Amino acid sequence: MKLSIITINYNNASGLKKTMESVFNQTSHDFEYIIVDGDSIDGSKEVIAQYDIMSNRPVIWISEKDNGIYQAMNKGILLAKGEYIQFLNSGDILVSTDVTERMLKNIHDTSIYYGNMLKVLHDETIFYNREIPKITFFTFYRGTINHSSAYIKRSLFEKYGLYDESLKIVSDWKFYLIAIVLNDENVEYVDIDVSYFDMKGISNTNVELDKEERRFVLNELIVPKILSDYDEHWFDVEQMKRIKRYKVASMVVWFIERCLFKFEKRKTKIKKEHLYY
Repeated sequence: MKLSIITINYNNASGLKKTMESVFNQTSHDFEYIIVDGDSIDGSKEVIAQYDIMSNRPVIWISEKDNGIYQAMNKGILLAKGEYIQFLNSGDILVSTDVTERMLKNIHDTSIYYGNMLKVLHDETIFYNREIPKITFFTFYRGTINHSSAYIKRSLFEKYGLYDESLKIVSDWKFYLIAIVLNDENVEYVDIDVSYFDMKGISNTNVELDKEERRFVLNELIVPKILSDYDEHWFDVEQMKRIKRYKVASMVVWFIERCLFKFEKRKTKIKKEHLYY
């Protein structure tokens, strides 16, 4: 089995139905489907059971209480048999019926393989979030790789451990930080639109908790001398990256910087000359 698609759900029967339909409609058959429900009381279990009977694709599913999303995701990982794992949580939808087939056709022996995620905002409008192919620590200082558009090699969880269940929002980001930044696992990007992501989830509605947990993890994993540079210069670098997208703006900034540099150099020269009088 090449892939395990795992859906986490709790009291989101309508979102779960959409997610399941997008998975069942895939043209590929080279994957297993796992649903981990947190003992929902809104009819979610009945939705799963109904589709399990009606569909010609088998579903591995459990419904029991858990301590949060990451414990549920860890349960899914432990049930998985696929070489790769994709987390497509309730409310998230695969973009097209052939997207899994296209992703598996292009996949190579890489640790993490990912495509594009399209964000569904609160007013149902779509924000196109094209991923950045170059992955460095800078990527993870403020950003991440979106899990709904990523295929993660299951063996990485055996190598680095499961998701940290003490965190409520950023444990998947912490896992990427450990695997990719600290241990240099290889990552491959492909320009394929993979998933629609429901922006109404907890990680998108609790910004302060997200910041708090990220800072806690950064202080835990990154040495202060490196982290202090990112704290001080992150915004400047991000700003220059945006400016460089536009050639004219980039040339103007370059010209101003050169003029300021020469002006400062001349001031220093004059000051030095004054030392001899």
